[in-house]
This record gives sequence, C-alpha cells and structure tokens, in this order.
Amino acid sequence: MVALAIIGGTGLTSLKTLEITNREIIPTPFGEPSGPVTHGELCGKKVVFIPRHGYGHIIPPHKINYRANIWALKEVGADKVLAVAAVGGISANLKPGALVIPDQIIDYTWSRVNTYFEESLTQVTHIDFTTPYCSELRDLLIKICKKEKIDCTYAGTYGATQGPRLETAAEINRMERDGCHVVGMTGMPEAALAREMGLCYAACAVVANRAAGRGEGNITMDDIESNLNLGLDKVRTLLEHIIPLV
Repeated sequence: MVALAIIGGTGLTSLKTLEITNREIIPTPFGEPSGPVTHGELCGKKVVFIPRHGYGHIIPPHKINYRANIWALKEVGADKVLAVAAVGGISANLKPGALVIPDQIIDYTWSRVNTYFEESLTQVTHIDFTTPYCSELRDLLIKICKKEKIDCTYAGTYGATQGPRLETAAEINRMERDGCHVVGMTGMPEAALAREMGLCYAACAVVANRAAGRGEGNITMDDIESNLNLGLDKVRTLLEHIIPLV
C-alpha cells in the first residue's frame, strides 16, 4: 500500500532523503496521465508522485487529463492524495510565499471533463461534495504546521478558474464577493474526481502572487517563480514531517 500520493511540480522530487525507486507509465481507460508515476521512499514509507503539468511543465491547466491522473494514483494503490498547487492570494493577509490549507472550493471552470460517471452506468451516481477536502488529511496537515511552526492559514475557499490566462481585477473582485480567499486553475475537477474514486484528498496551496488588482503593477512569471520557490521550501518541510504519520 502506498502511504501517500503527491500531485505537484517536479521540484518536489528534491525532498530530503527521498529515494526514487522507479517511474511507471500507467495506462488508463481515459488516456495518458500527465507523466509517469514516480515511486519512492521517504522516512521508510512508500510515496508516489505525479507531475500535474508534466515533467517539463508543458501542459496548461485546461488541457490536463485530470481523470487519467487520479485513476493512475488509485491504480498504484494510493488512498491518500496531497495536491500541491500555486495560487494567487485574494485576501489581504495572504502574501506571496504563504501556505493555505483550503477547506472549501468554488468551481468557475467550464468544458473540462469532470466526472467518471457518464458512460455505461447501471444507475445515476451523485457524490456528496459538501466538504470537498478530506478532513482526516487536512487535520494532519494543520497539526504538522502547528507543531513545526510552519506559517500557514488553516482554512480558506479556493476559487478554480479556467485559465490559462490570469484573471481580470473585476473577476477577482467578484470572486472575493463570492467568498474566495485564493484563486488557482487546477483545483477542479481534480478534487471532485478524487472524491468519486474514494480517495482522501487534501490540498496545500502556495501563494505565488497577489491576485489581479491586489498588488502593484502587472503579474509576471518571474515574480511567480521566485515566490513559489519560497513557498515550496515550506511544503518540503511539511511533507518530510507528514509522511511518517500517514
């Protein structure tokens, strides 16, 4: 059994003491995942990793095969999934480099294939999505952040947008009125598909920039990458402490 599956960027393979054992191409009924599943061990526990945007970061958010990625993780035996994602900070207190463990999500995406339950059904299936993130894994993330004094916001609403363009200032204003605290492009349908597959799924959002209209000047990729590196250092620390407890 795999202790934990991680969805995120290639930088997470640089975790201390992570021993990569092999990479495996997993065929799925829904096409190819974003890349091979990386198997490894950390702190004596088996972990698997998949790059959401591909190992070369070449797949835009609206083109990710979310169904194949989640299916592949289930296929290799994962039952808990931690999704790491870059987001924009909408709330004033969420500065670049901050971590957020969201507890709610609002879906603003469109035209993405967002369910496994659409073909060859014996009955119509509806999942309960009242609490979109697994409370067990969220509680563990929060416990580690408190114990290790990792600066983190323990709740928040993730607004999932279509991308790949960034949002307008007016769109961010609307999202704030809707109750969103951060904005990203990959949170849905990933979270819902994980629920359909019976996986315990939680997210760790890294604030890479102030959302549109919340900072000074334009949002640049150089700024995003610089801020993301600061946040990923915290994510690495978090992962190195949580995996032995999963």
